[in-house]
Amino acid sequence: MHAITIPEPGGPEALVWDEVPDPVPGDGEVLVEVVAGAVNRADLLQRQGFYNPPPGASPYPGLECSGRIAALGPGVTGWSVGDEVCALLAGGGYATKVAVPAGQLLPLPEGTDLVRAAALPEVACTVWSNVFRTARLTAGETLLVHGGSSGIGTMAIQLGKAFGARVAVTAGTKEKLARCAELGADILIDYREQDFVAEIERATDGAGADVILDNMGAKYLDRNVRALAVGGRLAIIGMQGGLKAELNIGALLAKRGTISATSLRARPLDEKAAIVAEVRERVWPLIAEGRVRPVVDREIPMSDAATAHRVVEESGHVGKVLLLAP
Repeated sequence: MHAITIPEPGGPEALVWDEVPDPVPGDGEVLVEVVAGAVNRADLLQRQGFYNPPPGASPYPGLECSGRIAALGPGVTGWSVGDEVCALLAGGGYATKVAVPAGQLLPLPEGTDLVRAAALPEVACTVWSNVFRTARLTAGETLLVHGGSSGIGTMAIQLGKAFGARVAVTAGTKEKLARCAELGADILIDYREQDFVAEIERATDGAGADVILDNMGAKYLDRNVRALAVGGRLAIIGMQGGLKAELNIGALLAKRGTISATSLRARPLDEKAAIVAEVRERVWPLIAEGRVRPVVDREIPMSDAATAHRVVEESGHVGKVLLLAP
């Protein structure tokens, strides 16, 4: 098969399309012939040498894909060769074939084609596990999503609205905020020109955000705590704004707030399978109903993954950038 390899960490030019051995599905795994993969910021970190795959995972980047089942490993039931699927991966999505634990497979949602389905697994599982499982967002609450025009952001807006929340977003251009509004965002904050703490206070009559989904980490920690409502929950899923920051414990205590920080990639297989099962049960019907949809910015040949990485690094896109297998 062919895959994107990373002989040496570096810039986008470090990504090399090469011929590599085919994966062999182990116990409880299936072999998927990949039709499309998607680019996540974690892939950029892996390319730079900062985010290695967990032990036993494929060495190739790519945390989600769509395709067709080509073979079943020992012990797999409930799936057949030829089934069209998408999958949450620990690696290997930038390839023409990938071995996937059966618990991380999802059927194609009704109304979604096989290519666009590649935009769904990572964002749906990330948003579901953080916003709903951990932060327990409920109808009538206010959800603040940083990076509202990103793949994660566009999914969080739609799921927040589908479950009855009021959704606030930050983004860096009026065009991106307009796209967020089209997806249902109620409160639009240009982080380049506005203070999101003040804007959330104004929009909620001083109450604050019940749940904040944060991709920035250190840079936003203090302001996120100030933006929380009493009893608010801050879910940190990224470090684009740095690794270390001081935390005002007094401010957090005054808010009776909670901070969680999670990632999907290194979770045990049973935890990932449980998240995937809940996404299939709770999110897939919303896609079938047309209330939630994958947001795709553009499609690029997988062999030109370097261009896709440059697009994501420049942050001019809205939604997901897909990689098309040959």
